[in-house]
Amino acid sequence: VQLQASGGGLVQSGGSLRLSCTASGRTFSLDNVAWFRQGPGREREFVIGFRWGDANIYQLDSVKGRFAISRDMAKNTVHLQMDSLKPEDTAVYYCATKNGRPISSALRLPGTYDSWGQETQVTVSS
Repeated sequence: VQLQASGGGLVQSGGSLRLSCTASGRTFSLDNVAWFRQGPGREREFVIGFRWGDANIYQLDSVKGRFAISRDMAKNTVHLQMDSLKPEDTAVYYCATKNGRPISSALRLPGTYDSWGQETQVTVSS
């Protein structure tokens, strides 16, 4: 599976961006998807994600109510809609997928995922 991420950019605080992650290859490769981010001098952290057969959306507490994840099956693409952006959201963002349904306790761990998209920079100015 190859993942193509896009949509990053520079936005003012309070603004919005939408990131996209398109998978080539198997159509079910987007059954288990997560977005991670890595800010300057920080470790990579889980932002939001879902897994096959689970109605829950898992997300970082600091993005609840501001970020949303969705999937466009026809385009084999997952979107990350980011609203009310804050300077602390500034980071390099990555999408990732896993073949096979991960256990819930492993969803937030980078090592769980098999395929990663390239980085896309999100910069939020104050």
